Amino acid sequence: MATKIEGGMNIAMKVPSHQYEATIAFYRDVVGLEAIPEKLPAVGFKLGPNRLWIDEAPTMSQAEVWLELFTPDFAGTLKQLGDAGAVRCDPIEPLGETFRGGWIMNPANIVHMVREPDAW
Repeated sequence: MATKIEGGMNIAMKVPSHQYEATIAFYRDVVGLEAIPEKLPAVGFKLGPNRLWIDEAPTMSQAEVWLELFTPDFAGTLKQLGDAGAVRCDPIEPLGETFRGGWIMNPANIVHMVREPDAW
């Protein structure tokens, strides 16, 4: 039986240090998105029903977009995704030993956090 997988509300944009401040200014000042002040020092904006988080990534040479997927059963979903060929990439950003979720890549190498909704 396949486990249920849904899109999460968080989108992370990993941005190299040399583009970080300009990217924040773009979404804040040019696009005019509403800031999310509750998670400071994290920088986030309301993007319709989603949350766009701008993360400084000093070791990256270009920006990447990372997506979030929710599942009620991380272990079962992990097996389902692995059986379908999804690549685990947990070392990309540590989440902690007790976190009920992890990182995978799709065939185009887009990173996805797969987690239970209350994993935090």
